[in-house]
Amino acid sequence: MAEQNWLSERFTEHKDRLHALAYRMLGSPGEAEDAVQETWLRVSRADTSELENPAGWLTTITARVCLNMLEARRNRREEPAGALPPEPASPRTSLHPGDHAGIHPTGQSGPEEEALLADSVGVALMVVLDTLTPAERLAFVLHDVFAVSFGEIGEIIDRSPAAARQLASRARRRLQGAADASGAARSPKREIVAAFLSASRNGDFAALLEILDPDVVVGEVRGSHAVATFFAGRAEAARLALVDGVASAVWFHLGRPKAVFTFTVSDGKITRIVIDTDEERLRDLDIVVLTTGDRERQ
Repeated sequence: MAEQNWLSERFTEHKDRLHALAYRMLGSPGEAEDAVQETWLRVSRADTSELENPAGWLTTITARVCLNMLEARRNRREEPAGALPPEPASPRTSLHPGDHAGIHPTGQSGPEEEALLADSVGVALMVVLDTLTPAERLAFVLHDVFAVSFGEIGEIIDRSPAAARQLASRARRRLQGAADASGAARSPKREIVAAFLSASRNGDFAALLEILDPDVVVGEVRGSHAVATFFAGRAEAARLALVDGVASAVWFHLGRPKAVFTFTVSDGKITRIVIDTDEERLRDLDIVVLTTGDRERQ
């Protein structure tokens, strides 16, 4: 009984931080609460007689629970979702520095890292995180937000420390790209591509004709009427994005880019659309998903 009481006290002591970790991993307050409850169910059945680091142990279990939930979320998606995550509410608690030497917010980081952490519950970051694999997401959140070592992360995801470092670096590049994208995201071309996606998903044939050049080309399809007919009502799952810094559209499936649409624009009209589905080329692209006031923000 004394051991159970001690365990309950330790869990209560660290519960706020575990909820903050789960929220950043899952992007949903409800799912974060479920993850914390699952963590308690697991730890309450565990043998803690030789436990020396309850904070690290609880964090490891919560991270694994979240990883399993992310994997299950990806596996049950039978088709790509057209809508992006809703604007999340602020987490109910703040992090508590000093809980554990290896697990705390990066409070002594530079201005760029602090800005990224401050935005870590914003919709833009959640959108980008949603395009990462579960392992990439976990590696970034644990290391860059909670300062967990790559050795510890590697043990959680059954990878080497070097592999964990690479996963976090890949995620960091996408997130940094999101931070750098603000100026490029407001370009005239971005507005044209966003208008095209909106008209396409809404099946607005007239609006498509307004955006398309009369001689627009998409592969073997030529002419504004033919292209408008081809795309009308067919962009439900495409997302506005910066691809290597250029306004484009990307279709994701299970969090991975499967098709990139690049646009050539002249005099405010789309003259060419190129669709690339080559997985090797897509893997090397720097893709930053953008949010708009239309479908993506629902």
